[in-house]
Amino acid sequence: MENLKQINYFENLDEKELDLLSSFAKKKYYKKGSILFYEKEQPTSLLLLIEGVLKVYKTDPKHNEIIMNRFRPTTLIAEMVLLENIPYPASGIFETDGTVLEINFERFKKEFLHNPNVALIFFKSLSKKIKYLEDVIALNVVLDSTARLAKFLYDKSDALSTLKHYQLAEHLHMTPETLSRTFKKLVVLDLLEKEANGYKIKNREGLHVLFE
Repeated sequence: MENLKQINYFENLDEKELDLLSSFAKKKYYKKGSILFYEKEQPTSLLLLIEGVLKVYKTDPKHNEIIMNRFRPTTLIAEMVLLENIPYPASGIFETDGTVLEINFERFKKEFLHNPNVALIFFKSLSKKIKYLEDVIALNVVLDSTARLAKFLYDKSDALSTLKHYQLAEHLHMTPETLSRTFKKLVVLDLLEKEANGYKIKNREGLHVLFE
């Protein structure tokens, strides 16, 4: 398979190892709106997102979506379910067209998980996800809506240009109406500036004061 060497997860593999990996990996292309996996489905492949945006979500008893994360390239998806041999705890749907490298996990485990470089990649990926979950808990349990938005914008200032209003509301577990009111509050506090196409951060350190 061409270009495997260019994927950072495999940059330390030699040509022989890359050829072996290619023998049990395949690229799959997905259209926007396609489901990559369903909650409670049993996984069989290691999934590496290499193009597109994947939304991972759960559905509550009232059929409301609870957004767990949005993944962007290049990212391992739900590797823990394979390591623990458990079903997917949530569903994944593409918000854009996307491409995934699907790798037979049993072969991968046999051939590569003994490799220290590959094992380290797994540990780093899992550590990053644990840190993300810690941030989600802190963001949604400890902070009120004003502090929650302030912290998110302080940590991820590019979100104003990359996330749509409803996506940001989903991520912060607010209604769009609550998010709009909170934006207006931050404008009144002179921390944000309203522009024709959205908002711009005016006082980043002032945002920090709201959640520190």
